[in-house]
Amino acid sequence: MARYQHLPIYKTGYELLGQIVRVTKEFPREYKFTLGQRLRDEVIEVLVLIYRANSQKDKVAVLAEILERVLVIELLIRLCHDLRILARKHYAGLAEITESLARQTEGWKKSAARLV
Repeated sequence: MARYQHLPIYKTGYELLGQIVRVTKEFPREYKFTLGQRLRDEVIEVLVLIYRANSQKDKVAVLAEILERVLVIELLIRLCHDLRILARKHYAGLAEITESLARQTEGWKKSAARLV
C-alpha cells in the first residue's frame, strides 16, 4: 500500500479540511447543511483523490480531477465570503491554503506527465 500521509499535498489538504470544519461550525443554520456540508465533502474527496493518485501509475487524470475539485472549493469559499457568512480573515486563510493545494497539484501533474 502506497504511503500518502507523508506527502506535503496531503498535509495541506488535511489542514484545509480542519479549517473548513472549524469555520463551517459558525455558519448560520440555513447554510451549515448546504454550503458547509458541500465544502467538507469536496475537501474529503480531494484527500481521497490524493491517496488514489499516489497509488496509481497513471496519475495525470486523477490530478486533473483534484484540480477541478479545488476550483469548486475555491468557488464555494468565495460564495460564502460574498454572502457574508465567512469572515474576511477566514476567507484569506482558506484562499491561501487552496492556492497552495492547487500549486502543489499542478507541480505533481507536470512531474507525472514527464514520466509518461
